Amino acid sequence: MVSENIEQKVDEPTEPLKTFTLKILQVIKDAQLQHGLRHGDYQRYRSYCARRLRRLRKSLHFVHGSKHKFQAKKVTTENLKDVRYLHIPLFMAERAWSYSQQLKQESNTEHRKKFHFISKLRKAHAHANDLKELCESSKCDALTNLEAQAYAASMTGLLKFELKDWNPALEYLKKAQAIYQKLAETLTEDESGLYLQRVGEYTATISYCQYNIGDENAMNDLVQLRASGKAYEDEMISMLISQTREKQASTLSEITWMGRTVQVRQEKVRVFLINAKESEKEIESASDIDGKISIYERLLMDCKDALQILNDELKASETKHREGPLSSLAFLHNYITYIKYTKTIDRYLLLIEVLKQNTSISANKKPTKPQDLIRPYEIVIQSLGEILQLSGIDPNSGMKEEIEAKIQAYKAYKCYYIAQTLASANKPLETMAMYQRASSYVTQAANSKSLSAQLKDKLKKLEAEIELNKYSSCANNILGKNKIQDSTVKLEGDKKTLINRLETYYEDPKLPNQPNLAPFPPDFIPIPCKPLFFDLAINHIDFPSLEDKVKQKSTGITGYLSWLATPWKK
Repeated sequence: MVSENIEQKVDEPTEPLKTFTLKILQVIKDAQLQHGLRHGDYQRYRSYCARRLRRLRKSLHFVHGSKHKFQAKKVTTENLKDVRYLHIPLFMAERAWSYSQQLKQESNTEHRKKFHFISKLRKAHAHANDLKELCESSKCDALTNLEAQAYAASMTGLLKFELKDWNPALEYLKKAQAIYQKLAETLTEDESGLYLQRVGEYTATISYCQYNIGDENAMNDLVQLRASGKAYEDEMISMLISQTREKQASTLSEITWMGRTVQVRQEKVRVFLINAKESEKEIESASDIDGKISIYERLLMDCKDALQILNDELKASETKHREGPLSSLAFLHNYITYIKYTKTIDRYLLLIEVLKQNTSISANKKPTKPQDLIRPYEIVIQSLGEILQLSGIDPNSGMKEEIEAKIQAYKAYKCYYIAQTLASANKPLETMAMYQRASSYVTQAANSKSLSAQLKDKLKKLEAEIELNKYSSCANNILGKNKIQDSTVKLEGDKKTLINRLETYYEDPKLPNQPNLAPFPPDFIPIPCKPLFFDLAINHIDFPSLEDKVKQKSTGITGYLSWLATPWKK
């Protein structure tokens, strides 16, 4: 009998083991974007994680003890009966991580919070490892296991990175990047985008670790990442690049400009000059115009700081306005100012190029109007004029002739866009005058030998457009009045109904098919309200006198006696 029962138990079919699937990266990315991290609000995201954990424990009846006694409960493989149990260690790690990032922001002003920040990051690392151990069990599928491994490796790598333990940080971050890369290759295009984005986020941090380990090529990678605008930790990369430039600036001791060589003793000025040289390579390697413009903006901010240092020294030495040859400090100040104006011109020329490309409504942007291009050209012309006013410029050099030719060329562009603005405002006479002035500027600039061939080709195209628009404006001036009257009549005819324009002749082609005879339903017409009745006869009635009815009030003893004589009234 015993053997038969054993055989029956063996023959009974066992229930298939249920496996859980949790897309960790998708869950945390959705939660982060919806609850504060879109704007960098880590405190809001931490509060959300705390509320989410409380709801999970309530719904799973997995709370820490009762009201009177606390008894911590930890998720293990034995009580893993629902996929929601995996959310508990995940959001515990996210809560600790978001708190650490909040403290990291606050530690810039309060240095004691740095220790608290590291301890919270350790907690996030511990909870991520707990999640990885749960996902390694047979109750979770392979995708969940790989995502948990990548998540735990990234948390460990970030902890080692903050502790400046570069070799382990590089190892764990590369491991997480490799897992996400493999997942992106195996999934569909719609699902792989999120994993590829995470791979790109780790690129800058990995290059930073490689540089600190001693890899010289890592600096070039960081510069290219910042130029492309894809850097994850832009402040960290900028600080590292500035530190490297400071080391390079120690070798720069003098500059040569306009045939004169001066010493550079200020360290920040030397760093700026190194940045100005390296920025040319960064601009060439930048993938889009927005990246180039951001490089120019950073360089102009550094230029402002360098000029402030030189201004302070010039005020202290009182040699800025001294007559005679320029001192070395004043000459260096003029050279930095020259760099400032040239980079400003290059930046605004890029902005003009962006505006010219934006000719149609796209990406929620308004199309560029001609008046939008006038102000950038004014700034370019003004900057070129300021360069001519610098005392370090040699009047006999070819630079002065080249700058004057550029001024004439950009004035031609400015007048051209002013003419287009006037043409859109139906001012043909003023438009023709501005086109004529733009044509004269083009002729003056084209006659200069110092102008570049590229700018001359652009001026030829501009001249052809000016001639075409000039004749068009002249024709509009001749036929303008009749055209305006016809368009006015047509516009009024389109809007008015037939009953309202009986005295005006207008051939309406829509009249046979879609007659616009009268407004329907008819408009409301004001009517008088219900009249009010006034008693007008009251002013013509004579009422009887009531003086005898009114008793006079007597005073003294007579009044008292009359009161006694008055009979009592009930």
